[in-house]
Amino acid sequence: MLAADTVVAIGRRILPKAETEEQAYACLQRLSGRRHHVFTAIVLIAPEGALSCRTCDSSVTFARLTEAQQRAYLATGEWQGKAGGYAIQGAAAAFIRALSGSYSGVVGLPLFETASLLRGRGFLRP
Repeated sequence: MLAADTVVAIGRRILPKAETEEQAYACLQRLSGRRHHVFTAIVLIAPEGALSCRTCDSSVTFARLTEAQQRAYLATGEWQGKAGGYAIQGAAAAFIRALSGSYSGVVGLPLFETASLLRGRGFLRP
């Protein structure tokens, strides 16, 4: 079994997975013009029960967002259920001024780390 989950942290605060437009708007307000971290944890449980895990930390910097940009993004609905209220693989990509780390980790499944776990348990060839 393979599982992963992602959180967005700004300072010492963990932002929610936006379930309402108001939550998403509050996240965009907080992220606007600031750097934040996206942490994705991956856990692999092999058939014999052995547990392996990795955490991926990526740093993302948003441009300063206008009210019109925020409202237009909210209208896309992409924010629904997304950590920090945005999806980097969609329209929010236009807000990203800088990214350090793993793009796929920000999307939600860091491919390098996942492949490493799978290779370590013999599921992928070296």
